[in-house]
Amino acid sequence: MRLSELATAGGWNRVNDLSLSGVRIDGITRNADMFRQAEMRRTGSDAARAKAELAGLQNGEAALEQSNLYPALTAFEGSLQQLATDPVDPSLRAAVLEDARSLTRTFNLAAQGLDQAGQGLRFEADDGVDQVNRGASELARINLQLTRAQPGTSDQATLLDRRDTLLQAISTQADVTTRFAADQTVEVRVGGSGGGLLVSGGTASPLVMNTAADGTVSFTLGGAPVTQAAGSLAGKAQALTAIRDNRTTLDGIANALASTANAAQANGVALDGTPGQPLFFGSGANGIVLALSSGAQLATAPSGAAAGSRNPANLDALRNALSANDIAGQANSLLFTAASAVAGRKTTSDALDTIASSARIALDGQAGVDLDQEAANLVRYQQAFQANGKAIQVASTLFDTLLSLK
Repeated sequence: MRLSELATAGGWNRVNDLSLSGVRIDGITRNADMFRQAEMRRTGSDAARAKAELAGLQNGEAALEQSNLYPALTAFEGSLQQLATDPVDPSLRAAVLEDARSLTRTFNLAAQGLDQAGQGLRFEADDGVDQVNRGASELARINLQLTRAQPGTSDQATLLDRRDTLLQAISTQADVTTRFAADQTVEVRVGGSGGGLLVSGGTASPLVMNTAADGTVSFTLGGAPVTQAAGSLAGKAQALTAIRDNRTTLDGIANALASTANAAQANGVALDGTPGQPLFFGSGANGIVLALSSGAQLATAPSGAAAGSRNPANLDALRNALSANDIAGQANSLLFTAASAVAGRKTTSDALDTIASSARIALDGQAGVDLDQEAANLVRYQQAFQANGKAIQVASTLFDTLLSLK
């Protein structure tokens, strides 16, 4: 607050006398560092992007890990190896079939887990878009009010505080740049300094999220595409791209397993000597299912072999094909890639969060209230008050003593 001296002229029996009457509030000046505020918005937006991407990747990794895909694949290959010791053993054939069924369900669970992780990210991103649009509409109204507010008034100071709070909230979600006018109104763009206008004067343009068929998202502002490099929305979009890529890889592994096993089945005969039938139906991790209903349908013997043949040549061909295509290795590589991405983003997120915290501390140090200093001042003022009270008490006692001497 800016204070000025308040004086009144004259009074009873005091012509042309100036009597000091205290002070008055002459205006309000905000203690706001625009550079530090911009730095806090920029670093906070980067940290929010990294945090959102990390959370999405962690959910995707958890979906793959919790499905136990790699153990299910090794268990299936292990049961095939056991069957090779006695190809006509019904219990060993039943074990292979059960492990194959468990494997398909594992693929299904992994795909559903990735889909649910993507769905959660899209829900959060949609909510983030709503927050940006609500904040932009409120900011446009504040711009109109600022054009009518008198400089140095409490109304203007309150509007400016609200403006800065909204800018901080919007920057957490979106990649924004700002430009301030002489009347303290703000222009906000999304997607860098050359991006689309989110707020201009009293007008706010709508930010819209578009979902593609593969589950990834993009954004338009006022109908025009906008690319974001910071903010929580950008992080969620990046995480959705990674989940899409993991899902594509997972579908590829499921299809490779089905095509390899079905090709081997087609080249052999079942236990009763009939031609081998497909082991798996469907496509993709979410669509693959077990096709056989009995272990006797496993085509372990080569084409042309008699019923009840103990010749494991076709079973060996299946095992060799699975090894050559490295189905289990592909699954392990997918899990390793997902885990590595999480570890890398975790390091980045921690570093950006530290930078954002430093910017926030710098702003608080410039404009915030030091509670320790305020407590020290309070004690100092209290001691001064007590000392003044003691002085008045001594003076009163002294005057009383002097008067009593008369």
